[in-house]
Order: sequence, then C-alpha cells, then structure tokens
Amino acid sequence: MTSATSFVPVANEVSYEVIVVGAGASGSPLASRLSEDPNRQVLLLEAGPDYSAIADTPLDLRNGHHNSVVDHDWELEYSPTEKRPGQPLPRGRVTGGSSAVNTCIFLRGVPEDYAEWASRGNPEWAWNNVLKTFCRLERDLDFGSEPHHGDAGPISVRRYPHDELTELHQAFLATADELDFPECLDQNDPLAWGAGPLPMNKLGQLRISTASAYLAPARLLPNLEIRGGCHTNRLLITRGRVTGVEVVRTDGSLEQIRANLIVLCAGAIHTPGILLRSGIGPVEDLTRIGVDVIADVSGVGRNLSDHPGIIVLCRPTHLELVAGNQPIIQTILRYTAPASDQRMDLQIEQLTFAGRENLPYFGVAAVLEQVDGVGELIFPNADPFAAPQIRSRFCENEGDATRLADGFFDALRFVDAGPLGALTEEVLFPDMQRISHRDDVVSLLRRFAGSGYHPCGTARMGPLDDPTSVVDQYGRCHAVDGLVIADASIFPTVPRANTNPTSIMVGETIGEWLRTEPSRYGL
Repeated sequence: MTSATSFVPVANEVSYEVIVVGAGASGSPLASRLSEDPNRQVLLLEAGPDYSAIADTPLDLRNGHHNSVVDHDWELEYSPTEKRPGQPLPRGRVTGGSSAVNTCIFLRGVPEDYAEWASRGNPEWAWNNVLKTFCRLERDLDFGSEPHHGDAGPISVRRYPHDELTELHQAFLATADELDFPECLDQNDPLAWGAGPLPMNKLGQLRISTASAYLAPARLLPNLEIRGGCHTNRLLITRGRVTGVEVVRTDGSLEQIRANLIVLCAGAIHTPGILLRSGIGPVEDLTRIGVDVIADVSGVGRNLSDHPGIIVLCRPTHLELVAGNQPIIQTILRYTAPASDQRMDLQIEQLTFAGRENLPYFGVAAVLEQVDGVGELIFPNADPFAAPQIRSRFCENEGDATRLADGFFDALRFVDAGPLGALTEEVLFPDMQRISHRDDVVSLLRRFAGSGYHPCGTARMGPLDDPTSVVDQYGRCHAVDGLVIADASIFPTVPRANTNPTSIMVGETIGEWLRTEPSRYGL
C-alpha cells in the first residue's frame, strides 16, 4: 500500500453531524440505527471496497461455507506465542468487515460475561440489558418464539438439522453422547450447555453479514452516505475536541472531513492505531512513533484478549469426508473445565477440513473461552498503513494453560473412540509419542496455541478512575470530547463466544443511544 505521509491534505467543506469510521460488525448497525433519525446527516467510512448490491458482491463474501482469507483481507500477522511469530490473522477489509468473511457462528456469550462487564463499572451492559438487544437484532428461525430470542431482527439465524450435517459432524455429536455430554439444541439458551448444532447467521450457503442485513435497506435513506476506499489516518483534534477525520483515498491523496461527532468502529486492531496516530495513547508509544502527545492514555493497544485454541489434526478413513464444498463447521460442544470456577469456559469444535489447503485432513479444536491472560499491540511508526506487532501471549497465564490442557485431552477422546474415532485413520498433530505427561501438553500449548480470531479489549471501557480504560460505558472517550468508540476494542473482557454477535450488539446498543439520547453525546 502507498504511504500517505508525502501528500498535502485537502479539506472537504461538506460537514456531517456524525462520521462513523469502519463499516464492519459494529459500524454498520450503528450507522443504520443512527440514520433512522432523518435529521442526522451520517457518513460511514470503510477502508475496503463497498459493494452496494448483493448481485455485485463477490462469491467469497457470499459463501458462508468457507472463510474468506485472501481477496478481502487486511493481511495482518500476529504472534500467538513467542515461539511462533508471523502467523496470519484474518480480518475483513470490506463493507461488513469481519462479519463479511467469517465462519458465521452466532454465539452470544453467557450471562456471566456481561455480569463481569457490569462489575467493572459498566452497569449498562448487564445481561438483562444486552439480552434485549440480542433479541432485537436476530431473526431466530428455530427458537424465535422463546423469551430469550427474537424473531424479527435483521440477522437471520438457523441451525443445521441432523439430516443436513456432514458425516463427520453427525459422528461428532454421536461421540459426544457416548462420552456422556448432554445434548444442547439451542446453544444460545442462557443456561444450557453440551453438544449440538451451532446457531449460524447464514441461509443455506449465503452469509448474512452486517453489510447485507443492515446496510442494504439503510442505503435507501437520503441522510446516510457510505464511502468505500477511505483508509482513516488520524483524528482531527482542536483544543481537546475531535472535529473530524483525515482519510487516505484510493489514489493516495489525503482528505479531511469535518463532523460534530466521530464514532470509531475500526475494530480491535485498527481503532488503537487511529488513536495513536492522533496523539492518544501511552506516552512511551507516542514518543517512540514520533507523534505529539494529546493525551496519555495507557490502555490504548493494551489488554488484547482473544481465544487460544489448539487443533488435533487427523487423517480420515476416506477422503470424501473432507470434501471442500462442505461447510467448514456445523456443531460444537460447550462445557466447563474440571475444577474451574468459570462456567462454560471450554469449547470443542469439529472442523470439516483443517491444515494446509488441499490436504485431506479434518480437525477437532479445543478452545479456551474465558481467558485471563492478555497481550498487546505495538505499532512500529505513524504510517497509516503500517501493521502492528500483535502479541497475543497465549497460555503464558498458568490458569489459561491448565484449562486449555483439559480441553486438549477431551479433544483427543473424540478422535480415539466412538463414531468419530471410527472415522479417524491417524492423528497427524500433535505427535503423541512426544507427550508423556501433562507438562508436555502445557509446553505444547505455549508453543502451538493459535487464535480463534476474536481480538478485543484494546481500548476497553470502564469508569474514569480505572487507569486501563479508554472510554466510559457509553463509549465516550475519557481523554477528548467529540469521540465515541463502539467496537470490539471496548470489550472489558472477551465473551465466551465468537465475538461477531457481541460486536453487532455493541453497535446496535450505542447506535440506539445516539439516536434516542443524542444530548448524552453532545448532539
């Protein structure tokens, strides 16, 4: 990508009431909800391309059976552990963001996740509050009549019935039954646990992203403008107030756009970069990259949280089991690690195909969902296109390593016996000859644990007296006026679930606050 540092910015005289930066999982619903007020002129900026019609949307964005990791990717790399730098970290660079490229798993997290958020000085995010938003945003085609579900929201959700499951996924559930795990037909039931089909935001093969669910109807609104190809360089700040943004257009030129309020929805990786380039962040980081200090905010780029996991890689008994035209995932087991005080802190997932492309392997992944360890982002300089070092530090925390080891041993049980074991020809990874006791597993995790691709927490919310917080519970930045952050970066902790639905919920929630209580945000 071209650096913008040699270009002179051109001021755009058009002024908006609100500019939303990032049209991803949170930015699209936020802009859509805010635009329901016809008196608000809203500009939604996206770094990647914007496809305004479903018919023009490329196949990789429509095909929910596979993740899109090439054509619309940020090409980021991360270090899951110190011993494995330079691993790819897929993130969606397109309208819809990562919701347009992901696996379509639609898990909400558990009530305890949001009780933890509330206990950290964010009572607006208590479970009973967020449940109302989760219900409002979904159209659950299986359980929509239940009080903990919605049936009229923009995001369609369904589960694979048994006869649509692949042979591997049918075997996974049958093996879970033999291992005495209970059946769980609705993984979004707040109190349920066990093995069952995943709730997924796709219809057949079609991925339901926030671009299609929220922006497609919102495009009819005359007060919403959507621009793709606008990479945000920095915020414009005058006397402690954000007054606009500076973007890099596709031709490499800079443009400055003014607004009364800026809402950052660029995600857990890119929102901290925009803040740092604007002079908001830890003073030592600002000094290192050569940016004048506007506000010393120690939490920017810190507290990176994610889900560590490890895959047991297997060769099937016959190749048709892992045909590439099948869904990559359909089922899940959610449960609590032995002796853990954190309910539902483990997942085991059956992956229809895994490992390197075009190799006939499948995987059984053990994933830690409630995580205590954190990492950080380190930006090398103030170039808007410079990717950060993403240091996840998986399993450095002893408790995290211990619980994930429990999940690893359970994943091995799935491929060793029962119907799934009968379809397993050979375990290719890890080399079981090198594992003789539990310490070997912990060492394995501290080398090979990888990301569930759910980064969050890098500009987290909390009260003003919390030195690690960047915004308050309404998303308002502590350090400067006129700035709101509303994406996964503000999560106080990672929920026990794939983060896409929670990101949508955050965008919905803050979007509604902006629409119905504008004075809270100075509008």
